Amino acid sequence: MIRAWRSKDLSPLLTLWMESTSFAHPFIDARYWQDSEALVRDAYLPVAKTWVWEENGELQGFISVMDAQFIGALFVRPAAIGRGIGKALMDHAKQRFNWLSLEVYQKNVRAVNFYHAQGFRIEDSAWQEETRHPTWIMNWQADQTPSA
Repeated sequence: MIRAWRSKDLSPLLTLWMESTSFAHPFIDARYWQDSEALVRDAYLPVAKTWVWEENGELQGFISVMDAQFIGALFVRPAAIGRGIGKALMDHAKQRFNWLSLEVYQKNVRAVNFYHAQGFRIEDSAWQEETRHPTWIMNWQADQTPSA
């Protein structure tokens, strides 16, 4: 179900991203995400390592890692949340990298709790001027996560 992203996935992935990011960030005006789509499509995806979760030919989630360490995106279709897709995608990335970092909006409590459960720890905070909202910078290291 997890496979490497392919260029033919671009349109469905952007649709999934828009649906998921709007759902996960109701505190941010939807126009911000609409204005960001070209940046995601043209600047971000071409340089990221991205894997998708596909079921019956339809994308249900994806994870993108930039610079072999920064999780720039982890999104699951809202209707598929709670089925283990996010954890499976995160585990897939953890198997390939020994250290990962991410930035998550502090108001996105579901995601913050999810990342904590995956072994990520808050290391710092930041302020996103474009959205006017604070974020957490979270890190994970392979040698600090107990195997279960």
